[in-house]
Amino acid sequence: MTNHIALYQPLMPANTGNIARTCAATDTVLHLIKPLGFQTDDKHLKRAGLDYWDKVRLVYHDDLAAFLATVPDLERLYLITKFSDRVYSQPDFSDIKQDHYFLFGKETTGLPEDFMREHQANCLRIPMTENVRALNLSNTAALVIYEALRQQNFAGLELTHRYPHDKLK
Repeated sequence: MTNHIALYQPLMPANTGNIARTCAATDTVLHLIKPLGFQTDDKHLKRAGLDYWDKVRLVYHDDLAAFLATVPDLERLYLITKFSDRVYSQPDFSDIKQDHYFLFGKETTGLPEDFMREHQANCLRIPMTENVRALNLSNTAALVIYEALRQQNFAGLELTHRYPHDKLK
């Protein structure tokens, strides 16, 4: 089983760097769908990911079609958007033998509307008030991936951690 976060044409290097760090922490594959709004050697991108880039399984795709060609089961592709009646915690992500793909849109415009209409049954939203246009992309990605991991009983993740000289023992 693998969880995947895919970013469609991300614009902000700090968001992508923060998401990369979340992917490193959760053993989640990160897919970047071009064109990107920054260079991958951007100092803000590197700083946000700190020294975890070597722990990220990173895959680049030339466009949305190229990414979709790598998804073996489109029923396991979830489009994260505010334009959905389905909440992100409703689907069953618990099957750890399946890959789960979470696709996030560009920070300014989201995912293409025609694509979302084609895959409306796969659209998910995070509940929020009407006070804001959207949540921050890196926060949204963290919410969604941790919901999937919660349903998967955090398989493969460290549930407790002790320092060699733990003062709390």
